Amino acid sequence: MNKVFLTSLLLLLSICVTGQSKVAITIDDVPNTKKFAVDNYRSKLLNKLDMLNIPVTIFINEGMLYKTDSVTKNFNLLKQWIDRGYTTPGNHTFAHSRYSAAGYKNFTADIINGEAITKELSALNKKPLRYFRFPYNDLGKDSIQKKQIEAFLEKRGYISTPFTIESSDWVFNYLYEHYTKHNKKQEAERVAKSYIDITLKYFHYFDSLAVKQYGRHINQIYLCHDNAINADYIDVLVKRLKEDNYSIIALDEAMQDDVYKQKNNYNKKWGVSWFYRWMTNKDEIKKLMHKEPEVMAIYKEYKEVQ
Repeated sequence: MNKVFLTSLLLLLSICVTGQSKVAITIDDVPNTKKFAVDNYRSKLLNKLDMLNIPVTIFINEGMLYKTDSVTKNFNLLKQWIDRGYTTPGNHTFAHSRYSAAGYKNFTADIINGEAITKELSALNKKPLRYFRFPYNDLGKDSIQKKQIEAFLEKRGYISTPFTIESSDWVFNYLYEHYTKHNKKQEAERVAKSYIDITLKYFHYFDSLAVKQYGRHINQIYLCHDNAINADYIDVLVKRLKEDNYSIIALDEAMQDDVYKQKNNYNKKWGVSWFYRWMTNKDEIKKLMHKEPEVMAIYKEYKEVQ
């Protein structure tokens, strides 16, 4: 065997085996006021995160404050989220509108409407409101829309927040809530276990891509949501990640990785991982997408339950 090839192979294996992976956890659609009301006005997810005491970035939909009749309690809930020392607040628009459908004028208004209360509460905690995440990770239907909104966000002082890993937790959550509501405890637990297992497979898959493409582990950014399945199982996920030699870092630290300085080459509305947005070879992108962990069974079950 060629000595140079063997040396490179051994180095690659060493990176895979010994290198520690880092991940920033980001939570969209905060605060979940409907679940807050159902749970007798306490946030199970926030309470669980208090025990974990790990850094998280929360992307806030201020429109959620008005989804129930308890606006004052909802406001206090948002304040609790932002008051926590381990949280970094981010803007996720007011109404969770889809940019490609809403258009530039309506969407920029939604961004501005979504920052009013968050910016005030963040300032009280001496936390800058710098991060923005697009609902559905829809950055526009074409390059024109994308460039327009990029200029707007830059002018307003926002960083468009990427993600590298997500595992469709909203599908698992739908099933989890359905089975819980119908007192099917075993089915709910099965779905939750599947969620954890598949999420870890996504982590391992995208870590392997990072080593293949960049020759090293990168700072990953995980996207999940303020929902029931995470409220009950985020501690399990964090425990499993730590067992797999992951360390949980703040989004600020994650974004220091040079990979996030790469150009986003993707000009469509679908919410794909930034791993694919950094690539230019469409055939290679399709090939890699087909190799992702299998989730068709859970989608099929979701459709049947619907």
